[in-house]
Amino acid sequence: MWSYVGRKQQPRWLWWVQNVATGQVVAYVFGRRTHATFERLRQVLTQAGLTVALWITDAWWAYVDRLPAEQHVEDKAQLQRLERKHLTLRTRIKRLTRKTICFSKKSFFHDGVIALFIHHFFFQTAEST
Repeated sequence: MWSYVGRKQQPRWLWWVQNVATGQVVAYVFGRRTHATFERLRQVLTQAGLTVALWITDAWWAYVDRLPAEQHVEDKAQLQRLERKHLTLRTRIKRLTRKTICFSKKSFFHDGVIALFIHHFFFQTAEST
C-alpha cells in the first residue's frame, strides 16, 4: 500500500506480512518500494523469531529477485484479505485516501500516525481477546 509525504513524487510504501491462517498482521515496515525495504521487513521478521514458509505476493521485482522460487507464489486473488486491511486504513486515516488535501510533510509523522493505528487496530484488539 502506498501514500506520499509532501507530494506525490515522494511515495511511502507500507509493507506488511500477515498470517494466512489467522489474518493477523505479524510485521510491517515503511519505505520506498525497493530491495532494501524488503530486506528490512525480513530483518524485522527474523528479529521477532518468525519464519515465513510461503510468500504470497504480487509480481513486484523485489520479491522475484530476493525469494527462492519454492517459497514464492504470485497470486493477487490470495491477497484479498490484505487488500481489505488496506481499505480499512484508507477509510480511517484521511492521509491515506487517494484524493485528499490531508497529507504529512515529514516521514516521521506519516509513519508514526499509521504505525499507531496499526498497533491499536490490529495488535491491541488481538491482545485483548
